[in-house]
Parts: sequence; C-alpha cells; structure tokens
Amino acid sequence: MITEVVYLLGTRLGTQAELRFLADLASGAFDVEAVHPTDWLRIADLANQYRNLPLGTVDASVIACAERLGVDEVATVDRRHFTVVKANRTLTLLP
Repeated sequence: MITEVVYLLGTRLGTQAELRFLADLASGAFDVEAVHPTDWLRIADLANQYRNLPLGTVDASVIACAERLGVDEVATVDRRHFTVVKANRTLTLLP
C-alpha cells in the first residue's frame, strides 16, 4: 500500500509531497503493518464478493488489516470502494 500512497502523492501533489512522505516513512513517523498470512483469505473473499466494483487487492488488504487490528478509521482518497464494502466493523473514512 505504501507504493500506492507514493504514486498518488507524486501524481496528485507532486514530487515534493512524495519526497516528504518518504522522509517521514524513513523517520518512523508511521506505523507500517504488514499483511499477515491469515489476511490473504479475507482479501480473496472480499475481492470475490465485490468483484463487480471491482475491489482490488490493495483496498481489500486495507479492509482486512483494519478488521484484524480493530482499527475503525481508514485514511483514503478513494472513497468509492470503502463506502460500498461491508467490513466486519464500521469504518470511518478520513479525511
């Protein structure tokens, strides 16, 4: 998901925003959560259930990790998928 964030920052806000994010990432400003092996079944289930959107692996992995971690808030600039998908918990979309 980091690569998607970097891509979106670079294409929408420019190289400076991308570089600031990378510097923040390197400084430990963000907690980075890896996809666990058990998440892959949930990711596949979500991608299959919402294949007509289509819901991609990246968005499905965000939802699966949020469910596993008990996270209620998700930062996204792509609200269309997150407003349709029924996660195991109610997600608040930021900003």
